[in-house]
Amino acid sequence: MRVCVIGTGYVGLVTGACLAHIGHDVICIDNNEEKVKIMKAGQSPIFEPGLSEIMQSAIQSGKIEFSTDIAAGVAHGEILFIAVGTPPLPTGESDTRYVEAVARSIGANLKGGYKVIVNKSTVPIGSGDWVRMIVLDGIAERQKQLVTAGSAPAERLPESPEFDVVSNPEFLREGSAVYDTFNPDRIVLGGNSKRAIALMQELYAPIVERQFAEDKSLPAVPVLATDLSSAEMIKYAANAFLATKISFINEVANICDRVGADVTQVAKGIGLDSRIGGKFLNAGIGWGGSCFPKDVSALVHTADDYGYEAQLLKAAVSVNERQRLIALEKLQQALKILKGKTVGLLGLTFKPDTDDLRDAPALNLIEQLNRLGAKVKAYDPIISQTGMRHGLSGVLVETDAERLADGCDALVLVTEWDQFKNLDYAKMAQFMSHPVIIDGRNFLNPETMQKAGFQYIGVGR
Repeated sequence: MRVCVIGTGYVGLVTGACLAHIGHDVICIDNNEEKVKIMKAGQSPIFEPGLSEIMQSAIQSGKIEFSTDIAAGVAHGEILFIAVGTPPLPTGESDTRYVEAVARSIGANLKGGYKVIVNKSTVPIGSGDWVRMIVLDGIAERQKQLVTAGSAPAERLPESPEFDVVSNPEFLREGSAVYDTFNPDRIVLGGNSKRAIALMQELYAPIVERQFAEDKSLPAVPVLATDLSSAEMIKYAANAFLATKISFINEVANICDRVGADVTQVAKGIGLDSRIGGKFLNAGIGWGGSCFPKDVSALVHTADDYGYEAQLLKAAVSVNERQRLIALEKLQQALKILKGKTVGLLGLTFKPDTDDLRDAPALNLIEQLNRLGAKVKAYDPIISQTGMRHGLSGVLVETDAERLADGCDALVLVTEWDQFKNLDYAKMAQFMSHPVIIDGRNFLNPETMQKAGFQYIGVGR
């Protein structure tokens, strides 16, 4: 099938590359010329395991191309994915101006032939009908221009192109987005057109049938066909639930700290209950990234718009905001006065296997440590390697973990990079003024760290 993906962030680029990998003919459109040049050379502008390899393979097979020409992309695609960003506004609602601009451009360039326009961007509930309206506005504007320019008299204008809008929310985790594309828990398709849903099912058939799955013996991927609003709500509800689950276990961890229980054992015990499950029960210093904060805030804002106060979701956000200061409290308990002390952060990104710093807890920690007069150093396997420093004022980024430890009064494990399990902590402890480590993710073994010479402090342990 012929596919056009407009927007090449995490979602758009991964979606386009993976659809090309399974055999579809894909054009990825982006308005950033430098970024398009990078992608044409087979390089991914984002760090995502396995993505560059899939891109290069698809380029060599001629299944994918990259362009800034949206008209060419719209003409090419039977299925047009809108995959641009919807960043949060100060009010908490989603900024949909990029979605609007793309929808208008699609309308202005729609010609003959039936098209399915797919909302892949995370958009507010009700956006499917709104996108349809914007596309129709774009079509009307083009027809008005034709009349004004004298290219066609009003009575002989071409018929309006035929299209339908589908909501197809993504459930990709940064750091494992390629894996998630080929091994999804479910595929959600929202729309009112059986024709459009059938084309989407055809598009995803190789994935549904597990042809590219890690375990091909698994049953077919469940496909939920529903209405537009329900599909849009599913995306928000899923992220809001997971964020709430993390905030819940962090609340429990804070109580464990006070009563002497071990939250890792508590999480294991409740996670064995099939009604609860063990995923997203890792206590720590809170959630961040580009999805959870934005989507929970957007859902709260939507509820407010319709006269409902989402108290549970607001509490989840409040707990998370407080949790980011837990590491600071533990540093103060261990070192007392932080002014003049040196604190090293192990990890900067909001989660491992990504270079994404958006709403990362490390940024809050750096800000607060600077405010209290501490010197802050950091080591991150990706940030240190790439030399990225945007948004990292007030912190010295070191090139390796031993340089980080040198002269530190305490370390804080902020991001649970797998590499951090195998560092030479005994050697690092010798470089430190005070061998204290705050394990902000309960990622390390307390006994191992104590044998290495550290005073180990976890969260809820």
